[in-house]
Amino acid sequence: MATPLRLVAGLGNPGREYARTRHNAGFWFADRLAEKLGAPFCAESKFAAEVARAGDVRLVKPATYMNLSGRAVAALARFFDIASGEMLVVHDELDLKPGEAKLKFGGGHAGHNGLRDIQAQLGTADFWRLRLGIGHPRDSELTQQEVVDYVLKPPRAEEGVAIDEAVERALAAWPALAAGDMERAMMALHTRSGCD
Repeated sequence: MATPLRLVAGLGNPGREYARTRHNAGFWFADRLAEKLGAPFCAESKFAAEVARAGDVRLVKPATYMNLSGRAVAALARFFDIASGEMLVVHDELDLKPGEAKLKFGGGHAGHNGLRDIQAQLGTADFWRLRLGIGHPRDSELTQQEVVDYVLKPPRAEEGVAIDEAVERALAAWPALAAGDMERAMMALHTRSGCD
């Protein structure tokens, strides 16, 4: 039976200087989803996060830096008694090209500090992840760039457009995601139009 989502956590770093960086792709999705649902974000200091509510679903953007993302996610989960299987964590993914978006349940953190902290704070890796591709420096002419520098820089124009398209596809899949119909959501996300 499908388990509807009750918590969507978009990952990123707070502050204007990070707003357009690749590492903030999760925030980009969360902001657009909040706008689509007409659910404004409000600062909630007890959760160390910005939180929006749309019906039974809470959207969260941790107000801590990426490597402490688990603090807000776990605090909300405990306070509202949300099971890990009712959560979707949206984050940037080095192993996917810009424009790709993949949905998966559980698994490792692949060196992603936000995921690592969420797993540590929740005590489980059993939650849904929406992985938004940002590409890897080794796959571009930026091969010499350190990963940490790469993720903290804005995407190039064409990459930004591709990431934006992936976010749009994810937003279009939102009704299926919200209902916990992950198979339908995966089909919508993983299938591009014939024009791509």
